[in-house]
Formats: sequence, C-alpha cells, structure tokens
Amino acid sequence: MSRDNLNDLLAFVTIAREGSFTRAAAQLGVSQSALSHTMRELEARLGIRLLTRTTRSVSMTEAGEHLYESVAPRLEDIQAELAMMGQFRDTPVGTVRINTTGHAADLYVWPRLSSMLPQYPQLKVEVAVDYGLTDIVAQRFDIGIRLGEHLARDMIAVPVSPPQRIAVVATPAYFATHGIPRTPQELVTHNCIGMRLPTHGGLLPWEFDRDGVQYKSRVEGQWIFNGSAPALRAALAGVGLAYLPEDLMHEHLAAGRLQRVLEDWCEPYDGYYAYYPSRRQASRALQVVIEALRHPAG
Repeated sequence: MSRDNLNDLLAFVTIAREGSFTRAAAQLGVSQSALSHTMRELEARLGIRLLTRTTRSVSMTEAGEHLYESVAPRLEDIQAELAMMGQFRDTPVGTVRINTTGHAADLYVWPRLSSMLPQYPQLKVEVAVDYGLTDIVAQRFDIGIRLGEHLARDMIAVPVSPPQRIAVVATPAYFATHGIPRTPQELVTHNCIGMRLPTHGGLLPWEFDRDGVQYKSRVEGQWIFNGSAPALRAALAGVGLAYLPEDLMHEHLAAGRLQRVLEDWCEPYDGYYAYYPSRRQASRALQVVIEALRHPAG
C-alpha cells in the first residue's frame, strides 16, 4: 500500500470516528476542503460510497461501516507501535549485540556491563566471542570490539582499554626443569603453547621489540589453542610457555603461580576499541552500552 492510500484511510477513519469533517480536519491539521477532496478520491478509487453527508452530519454507509471495523483497529495498532518507538529513543530498550574477542569479553565487557545492566531492566546484551575480523554490519552486530590495529574503516571508535602488553610466562616448576630463556632466539629450545587465530591463518608468531630491534619467533610446542583462556590454563598446568596479554596474568604473577620472562622485549601496543557504524543513528540503548564500555580518561 502506498503512503497516500494509508493517509486516505487514516482520514476516513478519523471522519467516521468524529462524525464531522470539521472536527476531523482540525484533528488531522488539514483544511476541510482538502479533507473532502481526499475522501472523494478514496471513494473514486474504490468505486463505492463510504460516507453519507448532510448539511448537519456525516454517517457511514454499509460499506463504510465494514471498512471502518476492519481498518480502524489496525490503524490504532500501528499508531500505538509508533508511539512505543519513543521508548527506543529516550530509554535504553532492546538488545545490543556485541562481537568481541574472549580476552576483551572477560576483562572489559563482562565487568563493566554486568554492573550497569541492573539499572536498565529493559536492556539486553548479547555477546558473541569471535577471533575473526567479522563485518559487524553484515552480521547485524551493533558493536565490535577489537585492537586498534584491526579496526574496520569508516567507524566511530571509542577506547575500551589502556594500551596492551604481551607477557611470556610459565610456571616456576617449568623453568626449574627447562631453564629460563634470556632472548627470543632461545625460545626454539622450549615447549611453547601455540595459538591459531582466524586473523592470522597460521600459528600466531611471537613478536618482540626492544630498543627498536624487532624479532618474530616461529615457536613450536605440543599444544595449540584458538583462544587465550585454554592457553592460560595450559600454562598454569606447567606444560610450557604462553604468550598472552599481560592483564590476564596479574593475579597469577602476584600469587607466584606464573613467572614472567623476556619482559624487556615486550613493548606496549594499541589497546581495545569499541566501534560501530558512523552512518547509523545511535539508539539510547547503544549509547548507554558504549558509555559503560568506555575506558576512563587518564
């Protein structure tokens, strides 16, 4: 149905409900002559009279009553739904879908949103852990969270974390048996826990940087994972060295469960950002989630 047809039906329903062209015209914000013209065109298209007009009143014909009973409830439902849309503009309502890595989900998304959500009972958050460079628009995600170097173009980006840093760790028992590597080159003699991520295709290389000298190590080991959580679990079990984000390690390093090596070879790199399409008008729900995720300034 065209917009004009819908407007004509709305005009008919309003006249029928009010029983007056004068009152209906005032309610619709149009002139009586324009409203009369609209009704004549509608009746001409349908080929049937819907209203009987006298100098004092307006009443419906039998066909008009049938159309009114059929159309009026549907128009009321549409108007009610349109009025409900205001909630999405003014109140955080609906589901915000987030695509992120497991590391960011555990360290930033869960802590910040779990404390915020109870304030907004009509807001839902769906988190999809994904290590590929997903097209969030094509896959109908509202927000993507990735490291700064992997941000999609033409997006609004909001910092979620401070700069990141890698830590190379193993258990003290492992180092007591196998020795401590002093340079990245010495990793070839160690059992290194590998990581295979969609963003790299093959095994993730261990990259190092010290005083402008860069080194990329193709490590070997008995275990390969596709996420940080199982790699950390393997390191804690003492099977070898892990190459993982530093902020995953703080608790285990402080407790002495893990020991860090090659720290002077691990330079900071760009942190996580939440990004979303700039061409989309942000809903109130999206705004609330973005602000909760935002890394505090300073």
